[in-house]
Parts: sequence; C-alpha cells; structure tokens
Amino acid sequence: MRAHPLATDAVLALGALLCMVVGSFADPHGPHGPTFGTRTPEPFSLLLMVLGAAALVFRRRWPRVVLAVTAGLSLLELTTGEPRAPVAMSAVIALFTVAAHTDRPTTWRIGVLTMAALTGVAMLVGPLPWYAQENIGIFAWTGMAAAAGDAVRSRRAFVDAIRERAERAERTREEEARRRVAEERLRIARDLHDVVAHHIALVNVQAGVAAHVMDKRPDQAKEALAHVRDASRSALNELRATVGLLRQSGDPEAPTEPAPGLAVLDDLTATFRHAGLPVRVMVQLDRSRDPLPSAVDLAAYRVIQEALTNVRKHAGPGAKAEVSVVRVGASVEVTVLDDGGAGPDPLPAGGTPAGAGPGGGGDGGRDGEEGGGHGLLGMRERATALGGSCFAGPRYGGGYRVHAILPVA
Repeated sequence: MRAHPLATDAVLALGALLCMVVGSFADPHGPHGPTFGTRTPEPFSLLLMVLGAAALVFRRRWPRVVLAVTAGLSLLELTTGEPRAPVAMSAVIALFTVAAHTDRPTTWRIGVLTMAALTGVAMLVGPLPWYAQENIGIFAWTGMAAAAGDAVRSRRAFVDAIRERAERAERTREEEARRRVAEERLRIARDLHDVVAHHIALVNVQAGVAAHVMDKRPDQAKEALAHVRDASRSALNELRATVGLLRQSGDPEAPTEPAPGLAVLDDLTATFRHAGLPVRVMVQLDRSRDPLPSAVDLAAYRVIQEALTNVRKHAGPGAKAEVSVVRVGASVEVTVLDDGGAGPDPLPAGGTPAGAGPGGGGDGGRDGEEGGGHGLLGMRERATALGGSCFAGPRYGGGYRVHAILPVA
C-alpha cells in the first residue's frame, strides 16, 4: 500500500462507489424502518457518485482540490437529487484526507466551512424538514471525518517524533563513541611520545659519550653504556605497560605497576644528571597528608619529564636546569627553568609560547624542527584536560621557561 498509493486509493474509491450506489437504493423512511429496494436513484445521481468516487483516486496527490470537487458534487446532489443519493460520502472521505495531511488550524477552518456548507444546503433545500436525520447525518459525518483525520495526523507526527528522537540518540551514541576513541588514541599517543622522547634522548646522549671516550677512557664508556642499558630497559617497560592497555580481554594480562608520578621524581632527575645535565629540584608538597590526585600527579611528572628532555636536546652544552613543584592554594605549580647553556638560544627573543608554534602544533623551535615534535603541545593538552594551563617560552637574558598550573580539585 505504501509502495503503490495511487492503486490503494483506486481500490478505496471503488469501495466508496459501491457503498454509495448500494446506499442510494435504501429508503430510511420505510413503514417499518429503513427498507432496501423501495427506491431507485436517478441517472444524474449515479453520474455524480461516479465522478465523486473517481476524484477520490487523487485524494492524496491533490487533497484540497479533491475536497472542493467532491463538496461541489455533493452540493449539486443536495439541490437536485430526489430522492437524495449519498454523494456526500465522497466529500467526507476527502475531508478526512485533508485533515490528515495538514495542520490543526487548517483542519478547523476547512472542516467548519465544509460542515456549514453541506449541512446548510441540506437543511434549506429539499422537501425534508431541517431537523431530518439525513441532514443531521451530514453534519455528524463531516465533523467525525475532520476529527478522525486530525487524530491520525497527530498520531503520525507523534510516531515520527519518537523515531527521529531514537535516530538522533543513536547518532549521539555513535558520535560519543568516536569522540572517546579519538581521545583515547590521543592519550596513548601522548604517553608514547613522553616515554620515547625522554628515554631515546638519553640513549642518544649516552651513546655519543660512549663513542667519544671509548678509546681513551674505557671505564667512562662502560658507565655510559650502562646508562644506555638502563634507559632502554625503562623505555621498554613503559612501552610494554602502555601498549598493554590496547590488548583485548583474551590477551595476556598487562603489567599492573602504577603510573609514574612525583614520588619517582628523584629517579627521573638522576637519569638526566647521568646524561650530563645538572638539575636542581625543589618540591614543596606534603604528599603524606594531602596526596595529589593520580591524574594531577602523572601530569606534573610528564610535564617535568618533557621539559627536561627539551632542555637536554636544545639548551646547548653546559646548560643547567631547575625544577620546582609548589602547592599554591587549590593548584600545583610546576616550573622548569634552564639558563640556555653556552650554545645559542634555541628560540630568539620574542619566541612563541606553547600553542603558537610555527608548525601549527604549538611546539615552536624548542621541540624540534618546524612542524616537528609534539612535546609542548602534549604538555599544554595535559594541563588543559585538568582545567589548568601551561606556558612555555624564552626567558629574559637567555634560556627557557616552562610553567604549568594544575588544579588539584
């Protein structure tokens, strides 16, 4: 029926024609009630019934035109038919169609106009008194057609609203799932960057030291190679822990060691000292009485790790670094400073802070070549995810400064 609405309406029109023709042979005023076969419709009334039924075939394509045609045929029958044939049945069906496919104000206007026209003509024209049951029947049937059409339209709109709401909820769930997947991928990429950038930078430095002193100072070369071994082992362990998060439920169990934090800050700075970067640390926290949330603890550790890695890579020979972690009210402030060493300042005066680098990623020159690394961007994203902020830029007089504010609440 939905695939072939015109054929459906043709079947409906045929059924309406049969009902009108059969009803035209019934006499409601028989001696013992309504009788059948005691009267015969006129040929003109049969023609009007055929035309009214034919118009119903197009009721959904042109509903208002069909209503006007059927109402006109009904008015013509009411003024000329004797006895009257139920041509008004076609107008009732057309009025139902209009009410089902328009809004309520339009239904009221068209319905009242149709009821008034058909009922008024039926009461004023013809030998029957105005209160005859045929006249009241026309009024009742047109009113019920308008009400039924409005009810069908309201129910259809309600079902469509429910369906649209369900589809919108499904789209929202899919978008939320995609957003969470993207956030998880970004988090994993950020963790992998923090791990690899730190340890590989140390491995590179210690390998260079070992190659330089291999012939003249083998003991120092052995010590540098030992640091290479330790850094690579730490990198493998952290990579294994991070990649373990991607395993499925049937895979071997991932490592359960906790994420790094400020509790192992001394171990972190020791690796940089072994790589030749003097680091001075000042921590003003009472983690025993007021421990930091795990997310804040990890973010502070990663900011320090990335900042010191950048100092080691870019600050030049002879550089020194200072790390401070201070609890200020409801926030933890992490600051990493370096003096720039004896080499050229990695960023000229007027360099850009995090988030305004030339590569579009916000890393500037401190984190690799233009368009390169993601360290400064990762630090800013970690701070922003916690509701804080992170600034990175050159210091007055040389060197570089990284300052992150991490809300504790």
